[in-house]
Amino acid sequence: MMKILFLACLGPKTGNCTTAERIRSHIEAAGHTCVLRDTADFPSPRDVADVMTQDPSLRGALAIHLYKGGRLLLDIQVPFGIVFGGTDVNEDVKDERKRAVMECVLRKARFAVAFTDKMKEEAELFMAIGIFFLKFSQSSKIHVQPQGFETRVAPCFCWRDFLQSSGIKSENVDDLRVFLLVCGLRRVKDPLYVVRAFSEWHAENPRVALIIIGPKIDPVFTEEVKASVQRSGGIFLTPEREQDELHAAMRNSFALVNSSVSEGMSAAVLEAMDLGVPVLARNIPGNAAIVQHERTGFLFSSPEEFICLAKRLLGAPELMERVVTNAKRYVDEHHSSTRERTTYQQLLKSLE
Repeated sequence: MMKILFLACLGPKTGNCTTAERIRSHIEAAGHTCVLRDTADFPSPRDVADVMTQDPSLRGALAIHLYKGGRLLLDIQVPFGIVFGGTDVNEDVKDERKRAVMECVLRKARFAVAFTDKMKEEAELFMAIGIFFLKFSQSSKIHVQPQGFETRVAPCFCWRDFLQSSGIKSENVDDLRVFLLVCGLRRVKDPLYVVRAFSEWHAENPRVALIIIGPKIDPVFTEEVKASVQRSGGIFLTPEREQDELHAAMRNSFALVNSSVSEGMSAAVLEAMDLGVPVLARNIPGNAAIVQHERTGFLFSSPEEFICLAKRLLGAPELMERVVTNAKRYVDEHHSSTRERTTYQQLLKSLE
């Protein structure tokens, strides 16, 4: 059994934090000891190397995100693995300096995990590592493992109280159609993408409301979101909740919205599918990998298309029922937490 250092961006109630906690449970279920640390605790790779030197019982390492986590492992003298985050493969590869660092991380890693086939293809394409792997390995070190997840709904959740605390004072709660946008407040999540169009729709139909819920990650951008919400009718901003309360709010919502510029694999989208809530997601590779348009959810490429799809869903209960049934079947078949656990436990053997 090994003691493993695990690095991830552990912001308050972010998707990365949830993913890291779940992977840690997989590691510990195999009998290993997992020391989970925030990447923000380490200014440089040298700091991580010092930790490893001070604790010789640390015999392996793992990190989420090729750049934010992976670069910190470059000076250690023990084997490590890496889990792609999403923005590393989708955004950071556009920066030549970061891409060079990430290529180095991949070359040194014993294994890498991508959430989707598309993410693996993007990594091999943009990192120019295909030739490297063909030359030095019988098969690629990048393994595709879709994210597993778990949903837990708070048993004593009050929908009316949640709406009131979010700023919605309507007495006719049952008549409302709430669209829930779950995201940490940072630019890559782009919650403002649909705000103007939705506010205009709310002016026509006061029964619809959009609630943006999530932690304040980027202080400057958070202020921009607050200002935009204050001047937009039908849009509300509310702080993050505990996971079981978030899932309860999600289950009571009419639909879940994802407007991100970039995603690895959105946990909120998977959770909504599991809870029987229709998903309207921006048409980006990370979302398109799990949402089949008009089969397991809806993909939009503009705010106007989002509104058209939302209106259509509002008036088509049979379509809604078919889509949520297909989505539930999809996550049950492809996003098993048990299968994810088996994969990580097998990969950890390469660090021994």
